[in-house]
Amino acid sequence: MMVRSGNPAARPGMLVCTVLAVLFGSAGTGWPQSAAPTAPPQLGVQQQGPQAPPPNASPAQAVPAAREENPGLINEMGKLFDRLPSILPPLKSPGETIDELNAKARDAAKDAGDALSRLAKPASMVSGRVACPVSPNGAPDCKQAADTLCQGKGYKEGKSLNLDSAEKCSVKVLIPGRQRKPGDCRTDTFVTTALCQ
Repeated sequence: MMVRSGNPAARPGMLVCTVLAVLFGSAGTGWPQSAAPTAPPQLGVQQQGPQAPPPNASPAQAVPAAREENPGLINEMGKLFDRLPSILPPLKSPGETIDELNAKARDAAKDAGDALSRLAKPASMVSGRVACPVSPNGAPDCKQAADTLCQGKGYKEGKSLNLDSAEKCSVKVLIPGRQRKPGDCRTDTFVTTALCQ
């Protein structure tokens, strides 16, 4: 929490002191990541005396000729970001993305319009009697029969509402004393009422 002085004249003085402390306090240089101090600092009593520069130090060596590879965290993150475009798939431009979304919205609106137009048309219930053909798996295909019934009344397609089943047998069943066999009779299914559109 910041403490404020009650004296308005003291506020600019505090601001100036803070700015000067930041400017002059951070003027020192830091150690590079790869370089370590050559000699650890010595503890204890040190003698004051003339200090001579190291024999191998020269002004030309103070600035390195070429920048060396710095194996620090920031350098590694930079390498990762350099390789990132080859790892990730290419991004589409905003214009391409908007065009794609508009095309999808247009298709969805068209499909919704078709569905609403089918619902808006009044459906009619028709009556009749059409046999359901037997499908390849042996079950009756009453969708086809409902479509046939509706197309006969001038509609496009239909759904069956009422079905009727009847057993149809050969004449052999009527012979007195004859045993009935599994292949003598079959069950036929008929669509009697359909909802047409």
